[in-house]
Amino acid sequence: MSAWNAAQSADFRGPLDVTRAATVVVDAQDTVIGWSPAAEELLGYRPHDVVGQPLGTFLPARPAPALPVPPAEDSAAAPVGPVRGSEIRVARHRDGRELFVAAAVSALPGPGTAERVLVVTELKDLRAWEARLALLHGLATQSPVGLAIYDTDLRLTWCNTAYELEIGLPFAEFSGLRADELYSGGRFVTQGYPHTLDAVMHLVLDTGEPILDLHFLGRPPSDPETDHLWSCSYYRLQDADGHVLGVCEDAFDISDRYRAQQRLALLVEAGRGIGTALDVLVTAEKITEVAVPEFADTVTVDLARSVLEGEVPATGGSAAMALVQVACRSAGAAAEAVEPGEGGPPETGQPGPPGQPVQRGEPPEQCRRPLPPVEYPPGSPQDRSLSSGGLVLDDTTLVVPLRAGNSVLGLVTFVRGADAATFDNGEIALADELVARTAVSIDNARRFTRERTAALALQRQLLPQHVPRQSAVDLAYRYLPADDLSGVGGDWFDVIPLSGTRVGLVVGDVVGHGLQAAATMGRLRTTVRAFAQMDMAPDELLTRLDDLVGQSAEEQWGELGTLDGAFEDVTTGATCLYAVYDPVSRRCVMARAGHLPPAVVHPDGRVSFPDLPAGPPLGLGGLPFESMEIELPVGSLLALFTDGLVEARDRDIDHGLDTLARVLGDRQASLEELCDRAVARLLPGGATADDTALLLVRTRELDTSQVAEWELPAEPVAPGRARELATAQLRQWGLDELSFATELVVSELVTNAVRYAGGPLHLRLIRDRTLLCEVADTGHTSPHLRHSGDDDEGGRGLFIVAQLVQRWGTRYTRSGKTIWTELAFPSTG
Repeated sequence: MSAWNAAQSADFRGPLDVTRAATVVVDAQDTVIGWSPAAEELLGYRPHDVVGQPLGTFLPARPAPALPVPPAEDSAAAPVGPVRGSEIRVARHRDGRELFVAAAVSALPGPGTAERVLVVTELKDLRAWEARLALLHGLATQSPVGLAIYDTDLRLTWCNTAYELEIGLPFAEFSGLRADELYSGGRFVTQGYPHTLDAVMHLVLDTGEPILDLHFLGRPPSDPETDHLWSCSYYRLQDADGHVLGVCEDAFDISDRYRAQQRLALLVEAGRGIGTALDVLVTAEKITEVAVPEFADTVTVDLARSVLEGEVPATGGSAAMALVQVACRSAGAAAEAVEPGEGGPPETGQPGPPGQPVQRGEPPEQCRRPLPPVEYPPGSPQDRSLSSGGLVLDDTTLVVPLRAGNSVLGLVTFVRGADAATFDNGEIALADELVARTAVSIDNARRFTRERTAALALQRQLLPQHVPRQSAVDLAYRYLPADDLSGVGGDWFDVIPLSGTRVGLVVGDVVGHGLQAAATMGRLRTTVRAFAQMDMAPDELLTRLDDLVGQSAEEQWGELGTLDGAFEDVTTGATCLYAVYDPVSRRCVMARAGHLPPAVVHPDGRVSFPDLPAGPPLGLGGLPFESMEIELPVGSLLALFTDGLVEARDRDIDHGLDTLARVLGDRQASLEELCDRAVARLLPGGATADDTALLLVRTRELDTSQVAEWELPAEPVAPGRARELATAQLRQWGLDELSFATELVVSELVTNAVRYAGGPLHLRLIRDRTLLCEVADTGHTSPHLRHSGDDDEGGRGLFIVAQLVQRWGTRYTRSGKTIWTELAFPSTG
């Protein structure tokens, strides 16, 4: 039996009530003259045993000693003092045992022998009753849980002290009101229940089912400006016969716990959103998204201008720091956005190589005007925060500096409406934590901005800045780095003008991504360009490049076979494809070092991948490189690419090559359109797991009217014959103004060939963007430019030639060598 059920079996008059307790009536001499049945039950004496006997027979006159009282059987009965007007005594039971009892004496006025009545009860019963009485008193006056009783009309009939303090008025002033009349702006946070307190209580009255832990949000009369949250429970009250008396409400204010949970949730949300992007502006925008409207009505973020540029801001307070507002959000309004070119915050982006459509925005310095500075008047919260380097609370405005180390990056300002509560200590600590997390992320983004700016500068230097128009080919290209943030990678391409209107085409791939791979790519690209300018054949160029790569790798290893330094070269394992196309012969010579073969699209739309000998990747050594020569009809399409275009985790390389072939087979599309289609089909969304380079060239042929070629004997008359032929051809081309210089060049080159090399000799003139003059012989000795002395009889011819032409050089063939020169056309202005 529970304590409450036990209490229900007795009334609230207490165990010393004369109707329940053992009652003994005595006369003036303390002789028992009356004995109740309850006394017989308590002490065991029958009336005839004690009537006429002195009171001391069972209740000695001495008081009970101050000894611990045995605990009551009811655990709810705490040891408390006796009821006022009673005393603890020791009674003697008929069987000889002693009982601790509480006794109260009352005089009996009036005539007769009865002098007084003695009321006795066992002490443990008294203590159990006193405990229940204390429980009820505590619930009414000391309990922190608000208790209220509503009748069947749902009007308040009783409440305890906690509820009265919650309302903030004496009970007499709000007694009889309905619950919904006591709170302003009340609503339930818990879902699935009626929207009003009256409706909830009606539900309890109708069903008899209790409702537990219902969260109610409202403003009590005691604090009309602050929302409070209560955990409420409702249950029906009824008497012993089952008649419904009303509804009891238990309400406990959990506002502090709720606010703590809200703050924790805000920190969790901040952890998910702030710092997920290495972008200063995105990070600044995130804190406004997190804080509005849960924490503040308006949040603004001001940053030092130098932070947007990746630099550390100057110190010295607001006067030394130019602030710009980069994010602002208000409750009920979208974040303020600034259109491009309107003084808005700069957008970060990734520029592609020249000729490629810009992707992911533009660099800040190229597409945005500077933001106007934000000036805060002296004495304003923002000015005081900058000057002191600490947070400032001014009514409903809280300003927290963004600190990174000893530097202040900017300010975050939290503003609440005039009717909102000011920031308490817990909320100030929360704002400080939010801003601290934001400051770390902004500082990381600032550092990244600085590194990215350097990376973009490196990329612009490493990739071709401008690819001049070529007589040999039309071209288009795309470059997509896998490192979407830094914008640099290890793939590269190049188009190199060569002598005789030929063109060198290069595509390569360095293992890895990022700055290290990009730096290695730059070294290889520079080396390939230098070797190509020496007119090396493709297989020879790759052999020289392979030797240099192998030497570079060996130089980085110490004597014990460990890396000499922290830098690890990624050159070994790089691949490269090099091709040379001659628009005069329409022949293309190519070789590859572990790279994918090119795609060749014939004028009829047929696509093939030449079976070009693979060769080992660069740096491995041990195997030779082989060249392949193919003839390309006019209008053929040659596609050079890296494996990042055709290979992916979810697609094998053969499928990628088939897709590329289908794209390139469209003869009606321009080169730019083909580039875009290839990227769209093979790299949907522009997402790449590897760096990607694509170079498309469409071949041309020099018209026969632009080329004149003669074979001459290696005889002394050859220079004169060469002059006559060249002069006649220039006259035919309408280039008489170049006759004098051309005669000198042809005469000198043919004379040297006759004197130092064997025949037959070949003279060729090409009218292209310049006038090209070539003399081929069977010798392998390269001429050298030298300065002759005053008394030398010869040696000045090649020096004179060098002064007359734009460029000159030597290229070697299987049958000998060719000396070539370029003369600029006369100015038409």
